[in-house]
Parts: sequence; structure tokens; C-alpha cells
Amino acid sequence: MTALNNNKILLVRGDLSRLGIKLSNTTMLRLEAAGRFPKRIRIGAHSVAWLASEIHAHIEALAAAREAA
Repeated sequence: MTALNNNKILLVRGDLSRLGIKLSNTTMLRLEAAGRFPKRIRIGAHSVAWLASEIHAHIEALAAAREAA
């Protein structure tokens, strides 16, 4: 998958869980507000998703921070 295509893909909560991101909704909202997690996109009245490119970049940043520590 190229970066261009990755930018157009949306991930829902189940996708995040499969990637190992198993945070509660409250925790994710708090981290988003603090700028420590990618912001969600409202895709319906009761549905949200995240850009795959932002989630993958977030995971990469966490891994890089771990290695730098």
C-alpha cells in the first residue's frame, strides 16, 4: 500500500483494536484533546473513523520514542 492510497483509508474502532490500540473511548478523547493521538473524523451521526496514515504515523512515532529512550 502506498502512502497516497494509505491517506484515503479510514480505520474504525475494530481496526484500531486489530492494530493493538485498545484504549477506551474516554482515554482516546482525552489523548486527542491533548494532541497525543490523531483526531477522529465524524463519518455519520454516530460513527467516527481515523485516517490510516495518521494512525500508522502515530504507531511509528511511539516505536521511535521507545527506541530513543
